[in-house]
Amino acid sequence: MLHRKFSICLLCLPLTLLSLNSQAQLRELWNKAKEKTEKTVDQLTTKKNSQRIEEVQAADDFMTGDIPLFSEDFSAYRAGSSVSSIKSNGLAAVSILKGYPGKWMILEDKATYKLSKALSLPDHFTVTFDLLAAGDQIKDIAPLSFGFAPDNSTKEYLGISGAYVELQYYDGDMVNTGSKNPEKYANHTFDLEPYLNKILHVSLEVKGERMTVYLNNRKLADGIFFAPSAAKHFYLSAPWEYHNGAKVFMANIKISGFSK
Repeated sequence: MLHRKFSICLLCLPLTLLSLNSQAQLRELWNKAKEKTEKTVDQLTTKKNSQRIEEVQAADDFMTGDIPLFSEDFSAYRAGSSVSSIKSNGLAAVSILKGYPGKWMILEDKATYKLSKALSLPDHFTVTFDLLAAGDQIKDIAPLSFGFAPDNSTKEYLGISGAYVELQYYDGDMVNTGSKNPEKYANHTFDLEPYLNKILHVSLEVKGERMTVYLNNRKLADGIFFAPSAAKHFYLSAPWEYHNGAKVFMANIKISGFSK
């Protein structure tokens, strides 16, 4: 009986050693895999952060024109009054917003806004203005577009017209740019959600057939958006609809030319 127990122990010993060896190998493989994963995550995080920095650094090349052509900050209007320098198929009324400087024009749903008096724009000019999307959540706001239409009529609502930029608020991080002539379309990623209840500064530079688009000093698009000798009338089309009391406001509109 003793001999049999000894034999069984001798048989079990290699199995035990094999099991211990297997566990050690598995532990070593697990540690290597863990180190590799952590290293990959670190690399991806570093790459992502460096890309963000490059975007911010590369965006700071916008220069406003030095010859004023049009300027409207609504300071001459009382709250609730209509703006005479802007025309629309809807309302163009002034509002004072608690916690935000200056006065703002309310962008009514289904309304398109243009200058009351059409400007004869030079070959090289800039347009700048501020937008404020106010609400509880970004998805309560339908898309908003702005750009340059071929005429200055406001008889009906324009979705997109001519050369345009479209802020897809309800998607959260999507902006479209495009043109009817020449026909082109591009989709861009820009996080709009952080600008809910925060001012978003818009800058446009037009030079001949080329337009450059900046959102909060980040260059978003740069290319040919106009046919030769195309008419250019600045416009903004408010969202088709709002939900849960959301609203977008506009302020500090400036159009400037260049002396050189």
